Amino acid sequence: MNNLLEIKDLTISFDTFAGKVQAIRGVDLELAKGETLAIVGESGSGKSVTSRSIMKLLSSNASIEKGQILFKGQDLVQHSEREMQNIRGKEIAMIFQDPMTSLDPTMTIGKQVAESLRKHQKISKQAAMKEALNLLELVEIPEAEKRLKSYPHQFSGGQRQRIVIAIALICYPEILIADEPTTALDVTIQAQILELLKEIQTKVKTSIIFITHDLGVVANVADRVAVMYAGKIVEVGTAEEIFFNPQHPYTWGLLSSMPTLDDANDRLYAIPGSPPDLLNPPKGDAFYPRNSYAMKIDAEQEPPFFALSETHKAATWLLAPQAPAVTPPQEILRRWEQFNQHNLSSNDISTSLGN
Repeated sequence: MNNLLEIKDLTISFDTFAGKVQAIRGVDLELAKGETLAIVGESGSGKSVTSRSIMKLLSSNASIEKGQILFKGQDLVQHSEREMQNIRGKEIAMIFQDPMTSLDPTMTIGKQVAESLRKHQKISKQAAMKEALNLLELVEIPEAEKRLKSYPHQFSGGQRQRIVIAIALICYPEILIADEPTTALDVTIQAQILELLKEIQTKVKTSIIFITHDLGVVANVADRVAVMYAGKIVEVGTAEEIFFNPQHPYTWGLLSSMPTLDDANDRLYAIPGSPPDLLNPPKGDAFYPRNSYAMKIDAEQEPPFFALSETHKAATWLLAPQAPAVTPPQEILRRWEQFNQHNLSSNDISTSLGN
């Protein structure tokens, strides 16, 4: 695989008044050129910290204790702030969760979209504004030319998110990081933004890292999915493998908590308990206290990754040769049956989920 980005054994901590929080604990990830990688997990699992570390946008109390972030072979961990300023926006860009806090209320949209281009490419104001217009049309802002001189408050929430996407894409970056970009939007606008990102990726050929707590959001967007829990990757595979052949009990819980058109129950499943305190990470499997399938070894030893295919692996002792057979939740059995009987492709995932 031609990897554009490789994260190797990334370990990040935060110094707090209570002590050192071990937020990221030995993360390994890969991103191929032109693919969409979704990183999913509950709040506090380490998704956003991992993504922000790629651009070195961590808070002042954060420390990258070890590991590498290789972008086109260069280790970004070793880059100075000046070197990162030349990469941010130009080669790696980010879309944040709340578009209103990402936009300057005192600047026109045209100037904000063109700003990054003028900084990185040193082109004239007129040429930059022309390219800003092209981007606003690409993200489907109505009457884009007329609205170049409008201010953020004059746009709807969905339009502001499209503008933020235009700002991120103005230099045609090789990697686009989307950190929960649809959370603040209603379901209809959310679907439009996701479809827009898919269309833009086809046109611009950028690689996308999509951060979300909701597996359903990335059902028909991601090529591969990495599931995070307590600062670690616990399962990674193609979208098809994660949605229809999940193997980690945490992934089972995330999928079981998603509503589907086939679900006749009014109540959704919820994973019991809470994530662990990363001031003092647990000794064994971090998911052990919340795992109804846990064994004695889970409390004593951290599980290694077990490979299920060239693209699919999961860190759970349930995959060890000596592990007892277990019966997963009914929703997971249904997915396994679909996977085995129909061999669903990734294009069928969204339909199956009722999205």
